Amino acid sequence: MACIAVSMGLLAVAGAVIFDAKLVDPDGFIGPSYLRLPTVLALGFGIDLVPRTLWVARLNPARMPGVFRDRLRTHWTRQRVVLVVTGILSFYITYVSYRNLKSQLPFIEGRGHKFDRPLFSLDKALFLGHEPAIVLHNVLGDGISAEFLSSVYLWFLPLVPMALAVWLVWSRNLGFGYWFATSQCLAWSLGTVSYYALPTLGPGFQHPWLYTTIDDTNAGRLMNSLANSRVWAVNTSAPSLLDVTNTLSGVAGFASLHIAITLLVALMIQYTTTLRWLKIVFWVNACLTAVATVYFGWHYVADDIAGVAIALFSFYVGGWASGQSFARVRVAHRRLEEVTTV
Repeated sequence: MACIAVSMGLLAVAGAVIFDAKLVDPDGFIGPSYLRLPTVLALGFGIDLVPRTLWVARLNPARMPGVFRDRLRTHWTRQRVVLVVTGILSFYITYVSYRNLKSQLPFIEGRGHKFDRPLFSLDKALFLGHEPAIVLHNVLGDGISAEFLSSVYLWFLPLVPMALAVWLVWSRNLGFGYWFATSQCLAWSLGTVSYYALPTLGPGFQHPWLYTTIDDTNAGRLMNSLANSRVWAVNTSAPSLLDVTNTLSGVAGFASLHIAITLLVALMIQYTTTLRWLKIVFWVNACLTAVATVYFGWHYVADDIAGVAIALFSFYVGGWASGQSFARVRVAHRRLEEVTTV
């Protein structure tokens, strides 16, 4: 986990030096990462301690300090704190580096050859000569379904830090926290490699006229905003001018990290929890996210397939790196399910 973060950080620094551009901390749904991630973890800390203290103490003020201290002693151990600190720092460095390397991509590829045309042709071949977006628009419509899929797609933004916080803060098995944090860092790193290995814009950016009927959704507005920022970035003679507005160009198609991360979350829930309804929710979420990526033109079908490959690889390598035995996990998981159903 730490090695991945250091490697990504060094690559981002090298890119910044080459293009004379400062590293930028990307904004998110709660501001920049250096505020967003600690905020989510602070909320996790508070949610873990405050409601539990009130519940266990039965709202008795005299019992609350003892319950609070007991939770700190038994749950917030030194090992837990090390996990939280290393996990959040590694993810922060990896994610910020990913965003900066992704933003530097247009200055490397310029206006040269990309792989949108062959991937678009492959999509049409898979859909028997039809554009996948048009097929999905005709089947699903562009009204309520568009708004619903837009919400599913954008749910990814809070899901990333929230899922990380859940496994770091609440995982009873500390190894599971290291497993998920390592897998996430690896997935974002492999996604960055895929952008440079097979640079594409994505169908929605390459063929925007196919998606005009769904522009009036939050996902559509986000795509238009990213398209405008990329045009500005490509036409900017000096990449360092991006530092003026702290704007990062965020357009890259292959592979789909929406698919990689949502599938990774589903896999982690499948292997580390026994809640059947939670497993169903996140497997459905992964499937709907795949539909949304094609529906809105964020990705080609090949991008989603590559995202699946990244998720599976990151999941198993992250498990191996954190000392997991998949055979033991399955046996323990099955025994726990048998106990909970009795």
